[in-house]
Amino acid sequence: MQINIGELIRAEMRRQGRTNEWLADRISVHPRTVQKIFLKHTIDTQQLFLISKALDVDFFALFSELLAASDTTKKG
Repeated sequence: MQINIGELIRAEMRRQGRTNEWLADRISVHPRTVQKIFLKHTIDTQQLFLISKALDVDFFALFSELLAASDTTKKG
């Protein structure tokens, strides 16, 4: 299984009713950059940290859960 981080960020922003401009302001990028983030399958860890903090969502936990799940399938 692969995580499409851009789609997950976009979905969370929609859930919270946030705009690209709102997030851009909080992570110090241009709103167009936020739109590009939505298209990414991978993301820089510092940028993900800032987005996680802005949206108050631990996106890193998704990767940890995936890693834990892959460990259990290897062992079992």
